[in-house]
Amino acid sequence: MTEHAALAAAVERLLQPLADLLVRNGVPHAAFAELAKQAYVEAARRRLRSAGARPTMAAIAVATGLTRKDVSRLEKDPPPDAHETAARYQRAARVITGWIRDPRFATPAGEPRPLATDGEPDSFADLVRAFSGDIPPSTMLLELERCDAVERTPDGRLRLTVRAYLPRQGEAEKLQILGTDVAGLISTIAHNLDVPPAGAWLQRKVFYDNLPAHALDGLQRLATQEGQRLLERLDRYLAEHDLDAHPDPAATGGHRAGVGLYYFEEPSPDGPRPESRP
Repeated sequence: MTEHAALAAAVERLLQPLADLLVRNGVPHAAFAELAKQAYVEAARRRLRSAGARPTMAAIAVATGLTRKDVSRLEKDPPPDAHETAARYQRAARVITGWIRDPRFATPAGEPRPLATDGEPDSFADLVRAFSGDIPPSTMLLELERCDAVERTPDGRLRLTVRAYLPRQGEAEKLQILGTDVAGLISTIAHNLDVPPAGAWLQRKVFYDNLPAHALDGLQRLATQEGQRLLERLDRYLAEHDLDAHPDPAATGGHRAGVGLYYFEEPSPDGPRPESRP
């Protein structure tokens, strides 16, 4: 199989769950095609600039196979900016992890303390000011209450009920996060295709293709527990090097980096293999 054929087969497999998601949410093919064209234009512009070439309309048209008319129209109608949603997600996640690991707001065992809303030392308002930048504490509280991440105790304090932030209401926000996470995975795969093994980024998975249904609940619990422990260790490392919390005039760069984990399952296409049946 040629590289182009292998890439086409991989893209077809990748598009199957995406198409299912789009159809389920009532997004017609024409709308997806417009998004794909916009993505091609943006990708061509980045590639041309990285090669030191001017991203002219003609050059982008040649690189993408689109007409100059399409390129001109798409450049006048840029894609929606997801920065605001991504920033809110990141800040809410930072507040929750700060609540778990910062000794001002957590026990030595890493259990979040119930916090006064404001007016006391080490209150929720202090937590938000320390970890969410310029988001007002009242706004952050509304967000965490909206996704059931906090509850009020009988004495009026705030108790954290989760160890990770994930919107539980608002499909638009969940879909924005889906786009960010999948884009990160694809970027990692693309990077690893272009570099020697010594320069590859972490890209691993473990799976078996003939498991009994009763094993899945245990696998989900194990993956959630061990994955959460790993992510909290990685979060502590990232927090120590976060330039927002620890400004360093001598530091260079300004990079986004992280590690993502996910669980998946699906029925085997043909059910249990004959040799595994009783």
